[in-house]
Amino acid sequence: MLEEFIHRFADLNVARNQNHWSTLTLNKAPHKAFTLLSVIDLIAIGFISENMMPPATELVENFNDYWKLVMPLNRRSSMAYPFPRLARDDIWTLVPTSSQSLPVNIDSISSMSKLRQVCSGAVFSDDLFKHLCNSADREVLRGVLLENYFSAEIRSLIAEQGIINQKSFTYGQRILNSTQPDSVHEPENEYAEKKIRKQGFRKAIVKLYDHRCALCGIRLLTPEGHTIVEAAHIIPWRESQDDNPTNGMALCRLCHWSFDEGMMGVNPDYSVLVSKRIQIDNNFPGHMSTLIDRQIIKPENPQFFPDPTNLEWHRSNVFS
Repeated sequence: MLEEFIHRFADLNVARNQNHWSTLTLNKAPHKAFTLLSVIDLIAIGFISENMMPPATELVENFNDYWKLVMPLNRRSSMAYPFPRLARDDIWTLVPTSSQSLPVNIDSISSMSKLRQVCSGAVFSDDLFKHLCNSADREVLRGVLLENYFSAEIRSLIAEQGIINQKSFTYGQRILNSTQPDSVHEPENEYAEKKIRKQGFRKAIVKLYDHRCALCGIRLLTPEGHTIVEAAHIIPWRESQDDNPTNGMALCRLCHWSFDEGMMGVNPDYSVLVSKRIQIDNNFPGHMSTLIDRQIIKPENPQFFPDPTNLEWHRSNVFS
């Protein structure tokens, strides 16, 4: 049976156009391969343990990480394109969100939010799912995707990204489940270790703050999983080597830059602190001045609130 699935993975119906797709993807559209690699990563870490592949945020994040690794910055896409189309390749069967049948135009859906409205996920055949749950067979099928849809020069990078996806998820979970998260275990190399740590820390912090900026409260999340917030260390990693959630906050890009530049901080009572320097040199600080003394957004669980000692360090060493 494995041979049959090897053939299916190697012969996906994908667009082929040398003027549209580069030699890095063998002049083929990589969407389906990225989707299957993303699913394989989640099965490998046990996030998907039952034969149901929901179009979950974690799956979309993996797809986006693969896409950014290979595709040009000006090329964007959505997992909403390949997800329903893989059913036509006999890879899986789509499951509607209700007892009603799937819409006939499901292939035309262009966003994950719309896809989730009509499709609750997909199921593999029992035989294929058993192979994907077997580590040796799973890696054979991963290799088939790498060999048939990507050039030799980037296969190792994509394989490494798969390891990073898996280990960063595990590291992020460890951050949330431990008061003192361990360092990354058995990194492939220094580059991979850094990406695992940063990606895992980001996943944990963004999840804790539900994609809201701790300082200004903004929350913007696209259907494709792109969020306006970033994971910020209160005491920088280079100073602390501390990925504990209490040394982090989710901040939008403006607040992150302002926090790192000492323009913003947090008082002992968890209210927003704004530097008087925002008024100098013909600055136009916009909404920043309205945030003064406003309570920051905090995680639901008090054990993850920003550590007062870390906030004091920032006020003493960065804020001015």
